[in-house]
Amino acid sequence: MGRYLIEPFDRSDRYATERYQGACGRNWWQCDPTLRLLMRRHLGDGLAWAEPHLDRLGALMGGLVAECAEESDRNPPRLEKYDKWGRDLSQVVMPPSFQTAKQALMTNNFTTPAFADEARAHGANPAALATAWTYLLDQADIGMGCALGTGGDMVVSLAEKYAPEDVRDRVREIFANGFYSGEAAQMFTERTGGSDLAALESTAEPDGDAWRLSGFKWFASNANGSAFVVLAKLPEGTVAPFLVLWERRDGERNGVRIRRLKNKLGTKSVALAEVELTDAEAFLLAGQGSGSGLGTMMKLTNASRLGVAMMGLGVARRALVESLCYARAREAFGRPLIEQPLMRRKLAELIVEVEAAQALVFDGHLGPRLRLAPALVKLRAARLGVTAASDAIEVHGGNGYIEQWPVARLLRDAQVNPIWEGGDNILCLDVRRAMLKEQAHLPFLDRLRDLATSDLVHTRIDDLTKAISAWAALEHSVAEARLYPLAQFMADVYAAALLEDQATWGLDDGRKSLVARLYAEAHLADRGPLRGIDRPAEEPFDDLLEGAVTF
Repeated sequence: MGRYLIEPFDRSDRYATERYQGACGRNWWQCDPTLRLLMRRHLGDGLAWAEPHLDRLGALMGGLVAECAEESDRNPPRLEKYDKWGRDLSQVVMPPSFQTAKQALMTNNFTTPAFADEARAHGANPAALATAWTYLLDQADIGMGCALGTGGDMVVSLAEKYAPEDVRDRVREIFANGFYSGEAAQMFTERTGGSDLAALESTAEPDGDAWRLSGFKWFASNANGSAFVVLAKLPEGTVAPFLVLWERRDGERNGVRIRRLKNKLGTKSVALAEVELTDAEAFLLAGQGSGSGLGTMMKLTNASRLGVAMMGLGVARRALVESLCYARAREAFGRPLIEQPLMRRKLAELIVEVEAAQALVFDGHLGPRLRLAPALVKLRAARLGVTAASDAIEVHGGNGYIEQWPVARLLRDAQVNPIWEGGDNILCLDVRRAMLKEQAHLPFLDRLRDLATSDLVHTRIDDLTKAISAWAALEHSVAEARLYPLAQFMADVYAAALLEDQATWGLDDGRKSLVARLYAEAHLADRGPLRGIDRPAEEPFDDLLEGAVTF
């Protein structure tokens, strides 16, 4: 028996709403040929062992986790500020939907040390499986992705290197289930600004082998975590990272107060708070006399940027699947939207852009460690999440603007990705720093030459080389202003070269060659005075669709 009343005007097949199944309820491993291609490439013989795990994960992400994400968006975390006697609790109460999803994810966590050991024993690359895990999770809920993955690797890595032995033991206990356990939080930004570290006002005073921190942090993601990385100024004025735990060494509550939770546009499932530190016990996450310690932290921040890029990709992939599902079911002018030429154009472009971003993000996670990659990959993927979600709303028409449909949340969630871990301008400044101080463009260009196969992309690599030389000769302020188009040029050629390399893998009957050609034509080719309108007609859409989503 149906759950809704059948009205007289519902008798037509046009109103058979059960035809409108979106991404939720599908197995996201089974319906994603591009992910299966990447796992065949990166897992090799280990895929046979890994596939049952991936199949179970695909069903979980497309089912329970996706459903809980919608509920957590409607009923976000709340702050239990005081107990009945007025004493400060600063306790973040997470909704039952969040707890249900988190428990299921921890039961099927591909990022734990134990799972990694088991994967290696069966010939599977644990890094590839962890990347697939986050890719699928971010299609369901990037807020949960943030809550589980905010700075855990930073806390553990820095604590192992710098914290006192008893504190290291506590950190190991907290993160026994791996970095992605939801136990970490970052407290960097203050009311005076985020990226301008010189403007920080939080202070640190030595206290034996510990420190006492005081200050006010304006944005603290995952405030319900157990271990925080906090930036504060040393007495000599340099900025350094510190570890702060909820409890002091003596077991008493630490001087950490949550003033309020932020009422955000999106990512409602992660608790974002304003946090006050009052003489809080802390531990310096840098060697004494070694400077600010920010160099090590910046390396870990680059890993976080790749994590945010994955969130942008996750939103874009979900937006693509929702768009294709809706366009197949919705009819207008006598036929489904997916058969309309202009809609096919939009969907084809979206498929190509999503697969280009996928190539960038997976290469950033699993490819050679290129210094320029994190900034360039985040620059492209984070922004694509916003534009793809906006496209999905347009495909859905008025329904897309309604919160009962999933794409409205996608757009709200996606908008934070260009901000997290540095906006576009900050990323461009990092590109400049990497080129001028580390000559990072040289190995980057060498890698592009190794990947590219077509004359067009090789020509554009040569052009990019000339562009970098011309940029380096500009006056300082002019060069800074032109960093953005230079970084976009880098990302365009990087993605084109990666897609051409994927086409050589021989894993998809030549479809990836089509994707690579369409991407290069859109981003790198000279379209002529008529802007490509005179280009010979072709109909690659069915081939693109078949390799993008399996319905």
